[in-house]
Amino acid sequence: MNSKKIIVAGIGPGAKNFITPAALEKISTAKFLVGGRRALAEFSTQNQETCAITKDLNTVINFVKEKILIDEVIVMASGDPGYYSILDLLRKNFPPEIIEVIPSISAMQLAFAKLALPWHNATLLSFHGRKPSDEDLKFAPEKILGLLTDNEFNSATISEILLKKGWSENSKIAICEKLSYPDEKIICTNLIDAAKIEPVKNCILIVGKW
Repeated sequence: MNSKKIIVAGIGPGAKNFITPAALEKISTAKFLVGGRRALAEFSTQNQETCAITKDLNTVINFVKEKILIDEVIVMASGDPGYYSILDLLRKNFPPEIIEVIPSISAMQLAFAKLALPWHNATLLSFHGRKPSDEDLKFAPEKILGLLTDNEFNSATISEILLKKGWSENSKIAICEKLSYPDEKIICTNLIDAAKIEPVKNCILIVGKW
């Protein structure tokens, strides 16, 4: 029976200093390394055999299936692997017992930290390639939303959606862009203004009362 592991290593929100030593050790010593093109450009070495994560996910799965027969396969996941990552896909294609996860800091976690805001009662949702339910999005007096975004569902379009779901124009929103990078930017405003200003894409939104 094959005893090799698939190691899913979280690489944090972006900047290298947010990666845990445990993840970095696995990545640096990997024989087979999977990750996004930017992550591979930053972390891979010439003596590693790599596979880029693209829209062609079958290629990724086939690479892992082939290489796991030889040695460990390290799969880099941006943010924390437990939060909207390739971990879901791997669990659908491999037995959970051969998957080991090294957790990390997600951009969502960092966004709440930047606001010095506890997130244990927040409703965490994703507009990245999907759309949350009306029930999850509807307004409640003490509700705080943490939202992942993409190109289509960005800071402006999501603000418009929330206004239609009963949120007031003055509801607070933090638009958190490029977290952990030198050009990190956080805009704190309200929903009505966020719906009108230049949209910010692929960011984190924190909405509610704090």
